[in-house]
Amino acid sequence: MTHPLGMPPAPRRTPLDAEERVRAEETFSTLVARHLVTEGRFRVSADTPEMVELFQQVARRVGDLLRRPVVSYANGRYIVITFGGEGAPGLTPADA
Repeated sequence: MTHPLGMPPAPRRTPLDAEERVRAEETFSTLVARHLVTEGRFRVSADTPEMVELFQQVARRVGDLLRRPVVSYANGRYIVITFGGEGAPGLTPADA
């Protein structure tokens, strides 16, 4: 099927299988933990429910790993993961 104006078709996203999801959680947990310790927050594009769910699970794992409260905020385009609890830095509207 040809597309209007000669545009290539949009890529199709396939869901992660169980093994890929486990590997993604492990790999991203290490990355996010390192980033939180050095920067205090982590922001990534998460524009599908699957990606939001994946990074929410990553936030839980990072909290367990660092033994600190970790929270995540998603707005349909991005997810921000940061330390939670008292004294946690607040998010500005530009962060969400």
